Amino acid sequence: MVGIILASHGEFAAGIKQSGEMIFGEQDKVEVVTFKNGESPDDLKQHLLDATTKFEPEDDVLFLIDLWGGSPFNQASGIFEEHKDKWAIVTGLNLPMLIEAYGSRLTMDSAHELAAHLVSAGRDGVKVKPEALEPKPKAAPAAKKHAAALPEGTVVGDGKIKIVLARVDSRLLHGQVATSWTKSTGPNRIIVVSDGVANDKLRKTMITEAAPPGVKANVIPIKKFIDVYNDPRFGNTKALILFENPEDALTVINAGVDIPSLNIGSMAHSEGKTVINKVLSVDQKDVDAFKELKNKGVKFDVRKVPADSPENLDNMIKKAGFNY
Repeated sequence: MVGIILASHGEFAAGIKQSGEMIFGEQDKVEVVTFKNGESPDDLKQHLLDATTKFEPEDDVLFLIDLWGGSPFNQASGIFEEHKDKWAIVTGLNLPMLIEAYGSRLTMDSAHELAAHLVSAGRDGVKVKPEALEPKPKAAPAAKKHAAALPEGTVVGDGKIKIVLARVDSRLLHGQVATSWTKSTGPNRIIVVSDGVANDKLRKTMITEAAPPGVKANVIPIKKFIDVYNDPRFGNTKALILFENPEDALTVINAGVDIPSLNIGSMAHSEGKTVINKVLSVDQKDVDAFKELKNKGVKFDVRKVPADSPENLDNMIKKAGFNY
């Protein structure tokens, strides 16, 4: 695995590392170097050298640095020169870039390959609202002709949608889902299945805009999802499915959708619900749904992010005193 050194003026590097862990979980082979007031360039260089010794001699090393031309960059560049066949430097560090680095180094074992990939990821993470403020491209590409809709009954691939992850999360599509879970499961489409959200124009727009690069997001009612699941035209779809609650998941499973495992992410607290762990709050209605899902053979994977250790849902529900 490529070793990563985050370097910055002040505590920026330490802060962004903490933010990255909130979304992607704790990471191995990530070191932080901060350049503080009163320190000399020689002090900074020593901090950087010390950080490199935390990795194995054969490891590729990637420096993610705040500013081109600043002291952290200049000192890292001096160290880099002796290892430029295997090491790399990328400046302009931001959170989308860091999250992309965490996910991509699971499949990229070269610092050079990873650095080239992260330049685009860092730029893509810079967006603006209102969208009218977005700079216009100098030359717009020629408009593509929309492909005609496939006739009903057309079989694409093997005619069966592939569900790479089904998750219960009252927040639906947010940072942990858009980054860590999409990276670990590899969907080409995220489908939020919710009657309420499908009829809420604002929430629907926010969710579709939150999709990570290369993955399209849709918000559809429960009945529409059941139809999509049974439509052979979606045979090439690898879908990450998001439910707001276990009741909606149970509805689609009762309708014949094959979901053998359900990832339980977060369920927000509200009046009448009981907190059973830091991110899960349930009432008897939720518990009854979980019980029926369990009786149908559905397995529960209680994790916020892939790096977490799974927790036992049954034990948490029973400990809270529910009839289960």
